[in-house]
Amino acid sequence: MSEALTRLEADVRADLAMIAHPHAAWLEPKIGPDGNAALDVLVVGAGQSGIAIGFGLMRSRVSNILLIDKAEEGKEGPWLTYARMPTLRSPKDYTGPDLDIPSLTYQSWHEARFGKESWQALGLIEREHWAQYLLWLRRAIGLPVGNGCELLEIAPASDGLLAARVKHAGGAETLYARKIVLATGQEGMGDWMIPEQLVHLPTGSVATVADDIDFEGLRGKRVAVIGAGASAFDNAATALEAGASEVHLLCRRTKIQVIQPYRWLTFRGFLRHLSDLDDAWRWRFMRKILEMREGFPQPTYDRCARHANFTLHEGAPLEAARQTVAGVELETPRGSIIADFVISGTGIDMNFAGRGELGRFAGNIATWADRYQPPDDERNERLGRFPYLADDYSFTERVPGETPWISDIHLFAIASTMSFGASGSSINAMTTAVPKLVHGLTRGLFRADIARHWASLDAYDVPQAVVTRPARTMEQQR
Repeated sequence: MSEALTRLEADVRADLAMIAHPHAAWLEPKIGPDGNAALDVLVVGAGQSGIAIGFGLMRSRVSNILLIDKAEEGKEGPWLTYARMPTLRSPKDYTGPDLDIPSLTYQSWHEARFGKESWQALGLIEREHWAQYLLWLRRAIGLPVGNGCELLEIAPASDGLLAARVKHAGGAETLYARKIVLATGQEGMGDWMIPEQLVHLPTGSVATVADDIDFEGLRGKRVAVIGAGASAFDNAATALEAGASEVHLLCRRTKIQVIQPYRWLTFRGFLRHLSDLDDAWRWRFMRKILEMREGFPQPTYDRCARHANFTLHEGAPLEAARQTVAGVELETPRGSIIADFVISGTGIDMNFAGRGELGRFAGNIATWADRYQPPDDERNERLGRFPYLADDYSFTERVPGETPWISDIHLFAIASTMSFGASGSSINAMTTAVPKLVHGLTRGLFRADIARHWASLDAYDVPQAVVTRPARTMEQQR
């Protein structure tokens, strides 16, 4: 480790010590069915959101926690797997998992690693550097993380606890926790969509933007990308750079979307208080934003446009697809396209039942369609499938009383968006969204122990001062 990073970590320890008030521990271990102390919070996912949540909990003196992630150490999240852009799309000065502690910001780490001049010259953060920073951050604040640990199932246990069945290299085990947070990013409540027109095609000819694609194997091949969001462009660019002979990007809109609504919503009022609005306003805002979809930055478009063998097809929604001797024929209103390989960049769809870990209660998770019926001109079936969350990010029941224990399972992922706006997978919202979640978690833990806290206060008899002689009365003073 460099001398500058060593100094920075000393600064981190000093900063955290200075803002540690109140120091008092306030949680007592709850014993699980296995005879061991149950976790207060189990966080599933150790990417940027999981790290920020764990940090927020530790600052709130909730230290009996564990983060688990099915990926190996350093491979959490998309940054070194299916993220295919050279840099983050967020401006470099956006703070996030540091939770507004200056010594823990990416800027502080970057300057310690590469120098202040490098930071000044930096345009956007390289994604490999962001992954390295996140790994440093979790180590610097001492988060307990179990890598290579996959959640299989959540079920109720005795005494108000939750049982999380997990598997790892050593086998399978059950972890008991008072609360569980699903910080599972993009696909936490569903899966990446493949358009219906493509599902019958041979497996080797279709992939989603999140799949492990052999781009080198696409050299000299014809590639079609369905969708026109930032990830779709990233995959198109990666195929072009790998030597694909042709890349066609199919955009259903008549004019491609170049506005980024997430830039508009990045202000404290919206980030902090959208979730305080009534359902009609929340639906109206988030429908507008999510139907626009995320725009792409100029460098993302330029990565593709610089290649003469790249073609953007606007007003070309996919109508049908079939396998022919010449390749996959894709039919659009503007004509047919022949491709050897098709990449779907059409986003995530909610599919609770498709997530094995949710199997015990998937059918009783309330959705927005269960709770709110928008006016006819604001309807959107896809958005209606998003989970309808309580004000602490917890699941709510579709049929009250059937699975009451799901109120102790909290969701902080892309599927939180309809209830809370940008949160769960957005750096720009982290410093407001994570404290809101942590507040909800600590509120629930405090309320569950209210009888113990009352008994503690009722028995509290610690004197603050020692009186060594009796005070003189007014009559004695005469």
